[in-house]
Amino acid sequence: MSSSNKPYQGLKTIVDFVRWGASRFAAAGLHYGHGTDNPVDEALVLVRHVLHLGHDLPRELYGARLAKAERAAVAALLQRRIDERLPAPYLTGEAWFAGLPFHVDASVLIPRSPFAELAQQAFQPWVREDGVSRVLDLCTGSGCIAAACALAFPEAEVDAVELSPAAAVLARRNVARHGLEERVRVLEGDLWAPVAGRRYELIVSNPPYVGDAEMAALPPEYRHEPDMALRAAEDGLAIVRRILAGASEHLTEEGVLVVEVGNSAAAVMEAWPDLPFTWLEFERGGSGVFLLTAEELG
Repeated sequence: MSSSNKPYQGLKTIVDFVRWGASRFAAAGLHYGHGTDNPVDEALVLVRHVLHLGHDLPRELYGARLAKAERAAVAALLQRRIDERLPAPYLTGEAWFAGLPFHVDASVLIPRSPFAELAQQAFQPWVREDGVSRVLDLCTGSGCIAAACALAFPEAEVDAVELSPAAAVLARRNVARHGLEERVRVLEGDLWAPVAGRRYELIVSNPPYVGDAEMAALPPEYRHEPDMALRAAEDGLAIVRRILAGASEHLTEEGVLVVEVGNSAAAVMEAWPDLPFTWLEFERGGSGVFLLTAEELG
């Protein structure tokens, strides 16, 4: 194809390609929600990735002109986003969570949980910061929540449980990336099995909680994520049931359980009408996260 026939002919700067990519994304009807919520930010993430520029790129550089090879590479990645409907983090291999970068691939859910805000606030006012020495993260996936908890509680040991061997490998990479190998253990196994006999002041989980009907309605971008990280039987509560059933045996007397259930919140309240759930609120968006104390769990 000659240069005059290239669809990006005439585009020169970072801003040019971000605007062009965003326009094409909007025209293609892409879906967002994996770190961005609009086509402009999605295009910017991909353009910066190709150019090896960080998310803190000074705005005065947005007018910088791209070399010929860079223009072709940027256009190719933007086209992949349209053709394959892959979320940006799967194309870049990286996602940000709680202000930290994490490796991601198709073996794990892309980090986007409101747990980021909780970790950055050290789960205040729900736990005493100096009273947390052991944390358990069930269904850890990429390990982002486990790592964020380890940084929130610098004196604590964190166990991160994951059923998928491939996800566990990636979680260990992320633990090592943030220098947390001495305090974060990634354990392979099914929920409570790898931590039999252990108790924790804080147990957190972002488990699979999407029911069959909701799965069928998900946009194509979400279908690239591992089914086992999203789907939880017909009503979406299969894993939540097992978490609630075993939590009492693994919490200390003053321990706290925090679980994300997303759109399944109403179903959770209907299934356990006698449990006094505290539904947490978030300044930066997000919902469907409940908290229960060991006492409330009985």
